[in-house]
Amino acid sequence: MIASRKSAPTLVLTCEHADHRVPRRYAELFAGAEDVLASHRGWDPGALRLARLLARRLERPLFVTRWSRLLVESNRSPTNPSIWSSFTRALPRDERRDILDRYWRPHREEVEAAILRILARGGHVVHVAVHSFTPVIDGAVRNADVGLLFDSRRPREAAFARRWSQLLRPRAPGLRVRFNYPYRGCTDGLTTWLRHRHPAARYLGFELEVNQSLAAGAGWREVGEVLAASLGEALRSQASGSAPARRS
Repeated sequence: MIASRKSAPTLVLTCEHADHRVPRRYAELFAGAEDVLASHRGWDPGALRLARLLARRLERPLFVTRWSRLLVESNRSPTNPSIWSSFTRALPRDERRDILDRYWRPHREEVEAAILRILARGGHVVHVAVHSFTPVIDGAVRNADVGLLFDSRRPREAAFARRWSQLLRPRAPGLRVRFNYPYRGCTDGLTTWLRHRHPAARYLGFELEVNQSLAAGAGWREVGEVLAASLGEALRSQASGSAPARRS
């Protein structure tokens, strides 16, 4: 008998720190803080255009939150104190609850609804949340260009990350690719929240972290193209069950 071919996983793309906008009703809280909002503290420079390129090349929708992380951190849980910044943590509880309802919750619900539709059809999901990271923080230089963040306790995620990396490196030999760097993939975030809601066999969650010297630099498109091509091939190879082909 010929074994039936597995269907390719369905890609879900998100971008949690796409912009540094603040709603008009809260603009007064950030008066004089324009430089902070425009810095890496307020958003992920370059992440949105990379995410859009991936969405175009792989023909997938993109789910985006456009409010600054300094208003409310869309990649944190409501019980995590770091969901609030120094600009918003002193607001009354009812006001913070309203911010969650208006500016935090819609993105979660939209992403979760998209995943549930895929799972209801019997499919399985590879979720890639696109982020960027500052090259230097607190005087320390980050020694990576691309970070693939995942939960190493989930074998399927670890295997997919290895496959993606193996397909990415030959396309861009000078690119420094690291796993679970500059952050760990199992800390509080959207992917971690979704892992708790869906079985490991049906949901694989990754944060793609790209150094802002690339994501916000002149060479961002070339980086985006190789990320898109390697991710697309990783999705197809998972469907066929084949190992990545060697490239000459």
